Amino acid sequence: MTGAQNSLKSHRTGFTLIELLVVIAIIAVLIALLLPAVQAAREAARRAQCTNNLKQIGLAAMNYVSAVGSLPPGGSNTGIAESPGGSGAWGNWSAFSMMLPFVEQQSIYNACNFMLVNQGYGSGIDGMVNSTATRTTIKAFQCPSSPLLQGGNWNTYYGVPYPNINYFASVGSSLCQYGGNPAGVSFMGPNGASAAPNGPFEVFGPTFRISDILDGTSNTIGFGEWRSGDGNQSKLSIPQDVIRVGSSLPGGMTLGPYMNMPGGGSYLNTWLVGCAGSALGTVNSSNNWSGLGQFWCQGLFGDTVGNTLVAPNSNYPNCAIYLYGGDNDGSYGSYGLSSYHPGGANVAMLDGSVHFLKSSVNQITIWQLGSRAQGEVVSSGSY
Repeated sequence: MTGAQNSLKSHRTGFTLIELLVVIAIIAVLIALLLPAVQAAREAARRAQCTNNLKQIGLAAMNYVSAVGSLPPGGSNTGIAESPGGSGAWGNWSAFSMMLPFVEQQSIYNACNFMLVNQGYGSGIDGMVNSTATRTTIKAFQCPSSPLLQGGNWNTYYGVPYPNINYFASVGSSLCQYGGNPAGVSFMGPNGASAAPNGPFEVFGPTFRISDILDGTSNTIGFGEWRSGDGNQSKLSIPQDVIRVGSSLPGGMTLGPYMNMPGGGSYLNTWLVGCAGSALGTVNSSNNWSGLGQFWCQGLFGDTVGNTLVAPNSNYPNCAIYLYGGDNDGSYGSYGLSSYHPGGANVAMLDGSVHFLKSSVNQITIWQLGSRAQGEVVSSGSY
């Protein structure tokens, strides 16, 4: 064997340390480039599913109108098992409950006893009677981009995860969820009739026909989306927490026309600034309510009823004025649009179409899109 042959035989092929490090670095860069693309593709799929959910809800509302003649009530009061002849605000049935047959949930609808409230009073008979239906999770009511409500007081509901909902029926550009003096809501003042919501849904109030939507069904928001509450009162989470700011209306505002926008706009924004300033101080207290969207069955602010006072994913927190009790049955406030979709949130118009509202949309445009009969003209290019 010659020396040249020995030299060839002893030569080893493979990577040097430097070459190996270069290959690893290239792979790391490729992974860093690929992961955001994969995450973006997944979010695009989730957003498409969320859009489809709202589309189905919007179509369900139209089918309900065809069957009944009007939109469903934002919340309809019913009886209490232990108090014959009585009724309750907390535990009333939502618009989504009424629309169950039109989102292919006839069996759940059949399991609801609409003659009783859906949450338990006293011994809790009402809640147990309806728990077969009300504890059921309905995927069509949940946005796949939003984590589910869990933790704190919201760990389980009748032994299962809370059946939360990421969509709400809009009462418009209004701080009110109801007008008048509904049965069982004795804390409402006699002047409440002039403080009714200006949107297409109202709790305990009248139901609206399509002919009542004078601004046009394609220009009026019927349903919007929001993030689930995080169930954690020891953490400030904007915009999904609801900040309780006492039992007084914003300075200068009364239970009257100024509860609706744009008339009460200056009062509203001053109040929102004050609410934002007090938000941090509510952490670790009941004034930081973290159960947004807890029930699809209940027609109250924070459960299935919201409004259009601020742009999606606003820096302002959701804010509540509690005129009675410790829950949403006696509240006014701002319960607005939010989502985990980058740049905005979805809304369903009353013509069944779904639009993505940008977080940068003008506040006045939000007010105009929320009201049903105030004569505003809204250009599609404005949102």
